[in-house]
Amino acid sequence: MELKPRREGDKSLVEFALEPDGYGAVLETSKAEDPQLAKQLTALLNTMRSFSQKPLSSFSHEWKTLPQKLDEIAPSAHPAREPSGMVKIPEGDFTFQVTGIEIEGMDDEGVDVQYPWEPSARRYHSERMHLKSFWMDQYPVTNADFKNFLEATHYHPADDHNFLKDWKDGAYPAGWEQKPVTWVSLEDARAYAKWAGKRLPHEWEWQYAAQGTDGRVYPWGESWAADAVPTPDTGRDMAPASDVTSHPKGASPFGAMDLIGNVWQWTDEYVDEHTRAAILRGGSHYQPQGSRWYFPQAYKLSEHSKYLLMAPSMDRSGAVGFRCVVDVE
Repeated sequence: MELKPRREGDKSLVEFALEPDGYGAVLETSKAEDPQLAKQLTALLNTMRSFSQKPLSSFSHEWKTLPQKLDEIAPSAHPAREPSGMVKIPEGDFTFQVTGIEIEGMDDEGVDVQYPWEPSARRYHSERMHLKSFWMDQYPVTNADFKNFLEATHYHPADDHNFLKDWKDGAYPAGWEQKPVTWVSLEDARAYAKWAGKRLPHEWEWQYAAQGTDGRVYPWGESWAADAVPTPDTGRDMAPASDVTSHPKGASPFGAMDLIGNVWQWTDEYVDEHTRAAILRGGSHYQPQGSRWYFPQAYKLSEHSKYLLMAPSMDRSGAVGFRCVVDVE
């Protein structure tokens, strides 16, 4: 509502009611000269007035976490022949064991994500699964691959801020053909996958393809191998990712390559009443220094990171790419 000041001597006092444990805001402004802005301001104030009619004390004080729902991924078409550039992941039984690496939250209910078989979101997850066979891109989608997609479809996102930020005039820099495409949102990755007759992997498919059935810590085995991944980039400005073929020692038991340490890779999306989040796998080459609050790395195959989705323009990053899968009939 409009507040009318009360004069006391040389001072103007503004008063309004504030309930216990409540909060308020005062906006001081001259009359908006732009009719459209004035209309928007009036609409905002009317909306907030309606929200504030219910006292905060009437809301429940009981803590309840919001249920999350997995965004379903439609099966891909079945290929008539062996798809080029993909490795076949055999059918098998697999213990999907993974932990969220959020900085805060301990193991409180509501931290991390809620898988379809779980009653609520928790940090630690373990489920015995039987996975059908599928094909997976041997390498992450490259700049050259994505350029073919753009030329074939003329795709351009409605929200294009930061889209292919490291390209110029619709082309990637010279010599970047085999670098993983980055600065693509989850929506951009899905558009590419649909064009290619593929889909994005479920997280457990990604982990199975990377880990096999023996529960290994890294795609190549139990011990860390610095020569199986790119050298970490710790500078102030993020350097380009490595070519996807640069580290053959990083191969998984099924022959999938470049799974960790180069670029994060998009997998599943989870939604609740208020938020959207995606699961990123594999970690990246970029390790900024100086604060524990930077996005933590997840190089171990038993780790994943939850990435809050804001808008495609905000979600795109030079450290995030993707790879695709195809269902085997």
